Amino acid sequence: MSFHSGFVCILGRPNAGKSTLLNALVGEKLAIISPKPQTTRNRILGIININVPKINVAKQKAKQKGREAGQIVLIDTPGVHQSGSSLGRKMMSEVREALEGCELILMIVDATRKWDRDDAFVLDLAKKAGTPVFLLLNKIDLLADKSKLLPLIAQFQSLHDFKEIVPISALKRKGLDELLSCVLKALPNGPRYFPEDQITDQPVRFMAAELIREHVLMQTHEEVPHAVSVLIEQFEESPRLTRIAAVIYCERDGQKAILLGKGGQMLKKIGTAARLDIEKMVGTKVFLELFVKIKAGWRDSRSFVEELDWRRQLQQIGGPPDPEG
Repeated sequence: MSFHSGFVCILGRPNAGKSTLLNALVGEKLAIISPKPQTTRNRILGIININVPKINVAKQKAKQKGREAGQIVLIDTPGVHQSGSSLGRKMMSEVREALEGCELILMIVDATRKWDRDDAFVLDLAKKAGTPVFLLLNKIDLLADKSKLLPLIAQFQSLHDFKEIVPISALKRKGLDELLSCVLKALPNGPRYFPEDQITDQPVRFMAAELIREHVLMQTHEEVPHAVSVLIEQFEESPRLTRIAAVIYCERDGQKAILLGKGGQMLKKIGTAARLDIEKMVGTKVFLELFVKIKAGWRDSRSFVEELDWRRQLQQIGGPPDPEG
């Protein structure tokens, strides 16, 4: 049995469904999701092992019977956009770095939206990479008239020589079995890049920070979600209890007031919801302390934006990655 492997970059505009697709294919929540654009700010890696006897197939949530063996290393990326802030430039740098070393690009578009110049910008990035591209027509479950799907595919075929065009619904998990099969066939014979039981390279402390930010995104509105970042200041693990202290940074007094809420009720609500999700992830009780601090204009501070990169945080801590697997 041949073994196919390779790195596959998920590319698309904000809210196209990239993170939903990553989570659905891997079968675990690796990337936070919200209706707010630009929720994903970093490259997020997800590992899929196919037809490996020791792997928990139910956990992978994919019907893998009859396929060749392989390892698909998915890379979720921030939504492609044009921005002048340090944060925006960092996000686009994450996209370009993901494109550099991949064997295949999954360009995902919202099938319910009309093609526009933002989609054309994404396609231009994919073309410049010089890598084979699958076009994924996402959210087909929301198409009221399914007869429009074939004309839509024909329309996209005229834009680029896509290796495959695959209609899917990442949210409803439709078409994902076919997608995995096509991706595996498109990858070359290669080695296993990660151990069989590993599903990401992200350290748990970064994933905890992201879960906190996810609940900020879900509970707040207007400009607050985009003005928020989260840094873990303390992360201590023991067999029965994980202690975490995290700082939620915002840019203005008004945003801090919203995050705290009347009598601290909003912060308490965010903390409770995040704590429950983190407990599911780490498998222990969690003691979570949240603080809110103002750092004016942090999105335009190159040094602070770089500090948010978990890879850099690990270098500062001096410890090895602690992948969740």
